[in-house]
Parts: sequence; structure tokens; C-alpha cells
Amino acid sequence: MALAGRQHFSIIMACDLILVLDAPSPLEVTPALRQLQGTVRWVKIGLEMFTACGPDCVREIAGLGFKIFLDLKLHDIPNTVAKSVESVSSLPIHMLTVHTSGGREMMQWAAKAQQQHAPGLLLLGVTVLTSTSAAGLAETGVADSPEAQVLRLGRLAIDSGLRGLVCSPLEISPLRGILPNDVQLVTPGIRPRGASVDDQSRIMTPSAAAEAGANFLVVGRPIFQAPDPVGAAKAILAELGRAEAKGVKG
Repeated sequence: MALAGRQHFSIIMACDLILVLDAPSPLEVTPALRQLQGTVRWVKIGLEMFTACGPDCVREIAGLGFKIFLDLKLHDIPNTVAKSVESVSSLPIHMLTVHTSGGREMMQWAAKAQQQHAPGLLLLGVTVLTSTSAAGLAETGVADSPEAQVLRLGRLAIDSGLRGLVCSPLEISPLRGILPNDVQLVTPGIRPRGASVDDQSRIMTPSAAAEAGANFLVVGRPIFQAPDPVGAAKAILAELGRAEAKGVKG
């Protein structure tokens, strides 16, 4: 079964790029975003910017023409998470995250709220953070490896009604072997060859992640900290295009 899943995605896989906005305010990234208009379609707004600026930052950046991945990693009692999903459903967002470690009931309530209030919103389950090692998991009482924990939480998330997952690139292929083909995999921990690893512990190059079956690659510092951010983004997109062409030919 695992082989069939990997073969399917190596042939018809398509992968897109999401740019991480690691900043407290849209003012700090707007100049770069204006340069990247027409090159990058997706951006990720996380807790840092959302807690500093609130919903207005989402509206402002969406107004520049970008699709928004709102990465809040919601994790609370089921009712609170469901109400939070309902609250953000009026914003111009296309993806939203919840923590799968919140459990089945929490994810079911979140999925129900998403289906009722934002049918087009892709609700993603965060499994194990890419900064978390096996030793880090062990300190929280999880004796299994990061891969085993990702597979456990990933299966639970899809069974609970979520339609996508956030996972490290090292878990893409194992997940493709156990989950339906239409599950969307969003993958941080992407580093172009030669780039700094920074605080990521489970990483992969863009082409390798695409060939494994990722639908979206999340990249921040390798683009923003590059001397030419537009050139860096185009290089990653070109690498993805070559990987896709290679998969189709194969």
C-alpha cells in the first residue's frame, strides 16, 4: 500500500510554495511582498503577527493579492476551538491549523465548525513540530519516535474530519502510505541545498519533499534573508517545476 501511494504522487503530484511571514507587523514585510507579487501566491501568518496586529493584518496582506495560511495551532477544549474556528471564518483565509494533540473530540468540533461556517477553508492538523526531536518528545512522555507519533496523530486527525496535515518532510512518504490520496500535506522544514538549518531538526530540500508527495512547502528565512528574495523564491519554484516534470516523465 505504501508503495502505491508514493507511486501515485510521484506521477501526478503538484506542489506550491508558501512564504512564511515571521514578523510582528505587515509593515516589516510589505516591501518584500510587493516585490514578490506575481511570484509567490501563498503566505503564512503565524502567532507573532496575529497576536500583535490581530485580524487587520490578515485583511491587509490578503488585500495585496495573496492567499492566506493562518497558522494559529489552536489547542483548547472542544467548544473553545470550535468557536475560534467560527470567529476566524469571516476572515479572507484559505488554511487554518489546529493541534492534533488536542484529541479526537476537539478536532471533530473544529471540523464541524469549519464545515458549517467556512466550507472552503482547509483545516490542517499539526502533528509534531519540525523543531521537536525524539529527545524532546521523550521529555513530554512520548516514548515513540517522531515518525511514529506523526503517523498516529495524522491518522487520528483524518479520522476526525480534517482534510490536511502539517508534517515534517521526513514523514511525507510514511503518511502517503496510510492516508487517502486527497489528504493535503503542508510541509515546513524545507531548506534549499546549502541553506542554513536554523532551528529545524527534520528537514529536506524542496525537490525531495515534492517528489515524496508534499502539496505545499513552507519556506521563510531562505527567501527573506536571501540577498535577492525574488530570485530565491523563483529558484525554489523552478526546482519544484523540475521535480514535477521528472515525476510526470517517470
